[in-house]
Amino acid sequence: MDEGEGKVGRGETYAGQSRQERTADRRSRITEAALELFASRSYDDVTVADVCAKAKVAKRYFYEHFADRADLLITVHREQNDWLLAGVSAAAPARADDLDELLRPMMQALVGLLHEHPRRARVIYINAPRMELRRRGLLRTDAEVFGRLIRRAVGRQRDRIRFERTLLALVAGVSEVVIDWLSRGMTDSPDELADHLTQLARSLLAPLV
Repeated sequence: MDEGEGKVGRGETYAGQSRQERTADRRSRITEAALELFASRSYDDVTVADVCAKAKVAKRYFYEHFADRADLLITVHREQNDWLLAGVSAAAPARADDLDELLRPMMQALVGLLHEHPRRARVIYINAPRMELRRRGLLRTDAEVFGRLIRRAVGRQRDRIRFERTLLALVAGVSEVVIDWLSRGMTDSPDELADHLTQLARSLLAPLV
């Protein structure tokens, strides 16, 4: 474990790294270890000691970055959810003439990324959502991101409340379908799932066009 740094003066290099680089490296190792552990075990079966052992860092360094295990899970979940939303956003065409043209690449990106990165998928949809209040907050965040993208096809809506509630229903529904898919081992075809999610989204959004 990283115990040798205590012998190094402030600002000095150790093992070829500056203090800032070592700090960033330890944080990265902790979050990567947490991602792997939270993806393979339930939240209650992962301890701070497990994470530190996996990351090869001393506990004192863990607490430089995170208050406790829950804080770590929240951080890892936020980073993974941001990664997923960035991928979906990048796949959405800048302009779309209809909903299908916009939604299909978004859903294909969503399902494709989850299928290629099952560890990330489990952390986003299976483990972290046990924190119900955080899950609800993230649904609203996801709805806002989807809303910005979907306006490319449906334009700005006069009935803002109706639009926001439709988006919330959409992301909640997509999340539940994805959770079911993950829980059954992702055995269904990703292409078929993306097609089903596209149809689901189109049916919910059609009255807005």
